[in-house]
Amino acid sequence: METTTTSKHASAPINAALDAAEKIRLLKDMVRVRRFEQAALKAYQGGKMGGFLHLYIGQESVAVGTCSLMGPNDHVITAYRDHGHALAVGMSMNECMAELFGKATGCSKGKGGSMHFFAPDKNYWGGHGIVGGQTPLGLGLAYGVKYKGLTGSAMCFMGDGAVNQGCFYESMNMASLFNLPVIYIIENNGYSMGTSLARSSSFKSCLAERAEGFGIEWDTLNGEDLYEVRAKVNVAVERAHKESRPTVLEIATYRYYGHSVADAKHKVYRSESEIESYKSQHDPINLWKARLLDERVLNEEQYEAIDAAAKQEATDSVEFAEASPIPSVESITEDVYFEVDRQTLAGRTGRHFFND
Repeated sequence: METTTTSKHASAPINAALDAAEKIRLLKDMVRVRRFEQAALKAYQGGKMGGFLHLYIGQESVAVGTCSLMGPNDHVITAYRDHGHALAVGMSMNECMAELFGKATGCSKGKGGSMHFFAPDKNYWGGHGIVGGQTPLGLGLAYGVKYKGLTGSAMCFMGDGAVNQGCFYESMNMASLFNLPVIYIIENNGYSMGTSLARSSSFKSCLAERAEGFGIEWDTLNGEDLYEVRAKVNVAVERAHKESRPTVLEIATYRYYGHSVADAKHKVYRSESEIESYKSQHDPINLWKARLLDERVLNEEQYEAIDAAAKQEATDSVEFAEASPIPSVESITEDVYFEVDRQTLAGRTGRHFFND
């Protein structure tokens, strides 16, 4: 069984300001992610969707903790394990599940699938399937925030395998040179697909330390402690807001399933005892639940109601997705070019950026 101790980060101002309802909201958000992913897995195994499916089970506290710090001008962009971040920023289970099913009611109109969730209205910019490809895009979001004179940031998530991509180093170089408010968040779940961190990456003490070569502040976090996630990420958010400086954060976390659902050998390259140890001793939802029970802001009856509601919402989202229409054949030519869809002058003439 999980045990809980008082987190030294509970007294951080950003956490001390939380009231009981807000703490329970964080628990609800994590449980919703867990139940959504479990429902998606069941549907995938039942042959109701195709393509890839990268589950976020075990990492819920990272997305929920970080996204809970977002203000009106803070943005999020991530890689292909994107369902948790999508729900954390406020996307509905219906639009997310429908996207997994390839339906027209999906958040990307059924054209993106698991790896390409988007919600511009919530400052959520995907979901990207190219490893490390989101890192220069996150840089661009931060550039846009600064260019417009806004107080904000761009939180750019990546896995531990993405830190070895060249575009990430180019992005850190520019972020430091231009003083851009980007926060690179490495979700280190220990395995780059099926390769352990020790076999895939060379480092002195940790991956985040590589930021020193670019004069960028960095830190490491225990991802199972929601108080620590919020406290340390908030330092980076404040740095972005007040100093317009980048940060690299490395959050230790763990995924219970394989790299994707197609990763049938995930119990070969890691032991079953390792997986069970994380489930029994380090589960972020159970640890946060235990903490709230200790703080007497939650009781078992309330938790059961929260869990039941999340299960029902996930079940309903599957029914919604199944009942939704598939995209029309004609829609294949839509949403390709922004200018063409909106028939702007550039879209009508094909002339972009240049004048006669």
